Amino acid sequence: MQKSVAALLCAVVAGLSAPVSAQTPATPRSANPYLQNVPAPAPNIFAVMPKGSGALAQHIPWAMTPMPTVEQKRQMMKAMLPMLNNMGLNIRDIMNYMTTKYQAKPGLSFDEVVESMTLRANQLNLKLVGHSPMIKDIQAVLGDTTSPRMEVFHFCDIAAGREVMRLVPEAIVYLPCRIAVMEDDKKNIWVLTLDWDMAWLDSINGSMGVTPELSKMATDIRDKMDNVMRAAANGDL
Repeated sequence: MQKSVAALLCAVVAGLSAPVSAQTPATPRSANPYLQNVPAPAPNIFAVMPKGSGALAQHIPWAMTPMPTVEQKRQMMKAMLPMLNNMGLNIRDIMNYMTTKYQAKPGLSFDEVVESMTLRANQLNLKLVGHSPMIKDIQAVLGDTTSPRMEVFHFCDIAAGREVMRLVPEAIVYLPCRIAVMEDDKKNIWVLTLDWDMAWLDSINGSMGVTPELSKMATDIRDKMDNVMRAAANGDL
């Protein structure tokens, strides 16, 4: 989930939606005795925002975007994180917002959920390209036999993935798509993935440069993933 682009974009949207008013130069804090014990304000998000790289349609396919410096990343996050903190969100809340998850029907076993998931993925031409049985490593490496069962499955729509990466090569860090199946503290079984919903971009002028073609591909991937997850949670065959 790891700091995600989704959290970054949420913070950007929150910042850009706030009204911006003209301000007169502030009196230096050192010259005002009443400000000596007042915490310094968060950095101005608009002052540290990196310069945009232009419309996606103008980019050369497969071309990487110039990398921001470590300091630029730090300054940007320092400006954004106070917004999330002021909303009372902790890391659990943020990860929850970034996740799509469904609880499996009572009575379904872990293996039955996985079987339904893989069968539906095959029907939708989502190829299973990897499997990470994390619980086995937890048990073998850490000697922990008390943690709940958890496994991660990697799926790929190779045609859609290629087209997404042609426009945004950095998207490869989110591919292949992952669906996790895990038990919670009460042994309930959950099916989870990163939320690919892009509908919120419709409310932003210019959709942050996302082309209709890219939006459709991302939506198609999300719909397939959601279909697979619902089938797994319901035990459909």
